[in-house]
Amino acid sequence: MIYAQQKLGVTERRACAALGQSRGLQRRKKIRPDDEEALTADIIRLASQYGRYGYKRITALLRVEGHQVNHKRVERIWRQEGLKVPAKHKKKGRLYLNDGSCIRLRPCWPNHVWAYDFVADQLKDGTKIRTLTVIDEYTRECLSLRTGYSLKADDVMDVLTDLFITRGIPDHIRSDNGAEFTAKSIKAWLPKLGVKTLYIEPGSPWENGYNESFNGRLRDECLNGETFYTLKEAQVILEQWRHHYNHIRPHTSLGYKPPAPLARRTDAPMKEGAFAYAPAPSFMPPSGQKDSLKPWTQ
Repeated sequence: MIYAQQKLGVTERRACAALGQSRGLQRRKKIRPDDEEALTADIIRLASQYGRYGYKRITALLRVEGHQVNHKRVERIWRQEGLKVPAKHKKKGRLYLNDGSCIRLRPCWPNHVWAYDFVADQLKDGTKIRTLTVIDEYTRECLSLRTGYSLKADDVMDVLTDLFITRGIPDHIRSDNGAEFTAKSIKAWLPKLGVKTLYIEPGSPWENGYNESFNGRLRDECLNGETFYTLKEAQVILEQWRHHYNHIRPHTSLGYKPPAPLARRTDAPMKEGAFAYAPAPSFMPPSGQKDSLKPWTQ
């Protein structure tokens, strides 16, 4: 507009008329919110800390910190600062029948269906390590991450024994057909406790989709970004990540809330979008129950 005025030697009114623009448009000044700089700094900080999170998860974390902001504003700043938005992936089909029902057993309450699987990684010197992941499919909570050089069926039974004592006994456990999960000792022990095993079809990992998805998050957000020099270091870092996943990390299918059952307090009002954390309750089994949960042997 200023260029047109100088070029034509006319007033602002005549220049606007020549360009077909409103004079009010030229006088409107962009209003920058007072908290724009602080919000931008917090977005950059969270994006740096959680490199694989998109702007929607960052929005949830900002609300936890007390920012009254919607995802559209965060997305604008996200793109303005040149932050990378994760690419959209092709939607995967699920195992549904023609009537809309699902072939696989779907979890309907906590401790209804658990799932476990192994994730492989290595130390700095190339030594192979394995991590047993156990999740509750309904709450999406990671119940255990057991890391070792070589985990066998006995290690699986040891992890499950501890979980049965502290978390209760699930109705079903889903897994693939790995040797550790199909061992005779596992097949003989679980039915004695009333646990039904759900083995997926060979070569069909999508049937164990909840656990496969969790393993993908574990590898993407933790394993791919960490270099482990010792087994102990791997165990400590993975346990720290498990606590973060259960109590802090926003989960999309849970309305951007963390999976831990007591992560949200209900005894006090909170700001919209905020949630507080509480420690998991201690669970002491009845007298003699721990002995009954020990692995059965012939």
